[in-house]
Amino acid sequence: MTPRHLALAIGLAAVWGFNFVVMQVGLRHFPPLLYAGLRFAMAAFPALLLVGRPGVPWRWVAGVAATIGVGQFGLLLMGMRAGMPAGLTSLVLQVQALFTVLFAVTLLGERLTARRVAGLGLAFAGLALVAVDFGLAGPAGAFALCVAAAAAWGLGNVVQRRAAPPDSLRFMVWVSALSAPPLLALSLLVEGTPSLSAPAEGWLSLVYVAFVSTLGGFGVWGWLLRRYDASTVAPYTLLVPVFGLSSAALVTGEPLSWVKLVAGALIVCGVLYAGTRRAPAPAEPAPAVRGA
Repeated sequence: MTPRHLALAIGLAAVWGFNFVVMQVGLRHFPPLLYAGLRFAMAAFPALLLVGRPGVPWRWVAGVAATIGVGQFGLLLMGMRAGMPAGLTSLVLQVQALFTVLFAVTLLGERLTARRVAGLGLAFAGLALVAVDFGLAGPAGAFALCVAAAAAWGLGNVVQRRAAPPDSLRFMVWVSALSAPPLLALSLLVEGTPSLSAPAEGWLSLVYVAFVSTLGGFGVWGWLLRRYDASTVAPYTLLVPVFGLSSAALVTGEPLSWVKLVAGALIVCGVLYAGTRRAPAPAEPAPAVRGA
């Protein structure tokens, strides 16, 4: 990646990292499926009235809506509501990078280099460290929901890569529009009649996740995926838990143990190693031409 694109990827990780704290606030006032449905409804309207058609076949829009909109965020918010803390959720969810690479290699035929394998292995050693630590005391069901959300995100990344939308923001508006109805219907079926009588902080959290994280964040994400292989872009999302853990510790007081610090260090090192390319060997100088 160029330095400018690298800075963009890191900034996106910061936005998505803080997003977990914001979602935890929102889940105090809304059930998870309703919260997800309202998030995408707000992201879609009134923006839907201002943009044109998505520019890709509708099957790709529906595919991303099903995998990322309904699958990832529905499962993720259910896991957080079931007991996963914000900072730790941001860490566990990054197993999506592994799913993205696996799906990209098997479905798109992308090349998996030894350097990327080594970097991802180092990063996932950090994820495994936290997973073991959490598994000793945390709810297994909540953990499993977050891993399932990561798998849905990984598949959605590959679908979006295959779609290659010409306008990422317009594409995400339509994805949001197709994600909201099934989420709201599931909420009505599972959670019952919705109540919208939430305090200001609940609605402010929805504003952040709808406009900053969803429209802005996935617009940037899609823009990067159109310029680089999915297996190149995906590892940078492993920086999300670094920002997620630190913001959760600062804002909510979530404990930041040595296990999480070591895991965060492993993740950063793995991302940096996987995301950089080995410099090409210098060319051999041409032999001097001797005069006759």
